Amino acid sequence: MSSEEKLVIEEKVVKMLKTVFDPEIPVDIYNLGLIYGIDLDDDGNLHIDMTLTAPNCPAADFIIDDARIKLESIDGINSVDIRIVFEPEWTKDMMSEEAKLDLGFL
Repeated sequence: MSSEEKLVIEEKVVKMLKTVFDPEIPVDIYNLGLIYGIDLDDDGNLHIDMTLTAPNCPAADFIIDDARIKLESIDGINSVDIRIVFEPEWTKDMMSEEAKLDLGFL
């Protein structure tokens, strides 16, 4: 896979992540700052490091499954591995300005 092809797919990944919402918060997981890393290898294997707003998030399974299903639908992606990490710990400062505005923090 060329670097141009990877860039196009990575842009699609970000766009797709912006369609995944925590059902308790009306902001997508990308703008919430829950995505810590996106790595696409030359074979089309996608590795995502993400966190949750809290370790005991009741919607964790729903969010992860929704993200995986949507990401697997992107042409050029062969597999999706989503790893949940809690370091660094998520804070409201990790949200985009758009998310902060939507949630009334600005």
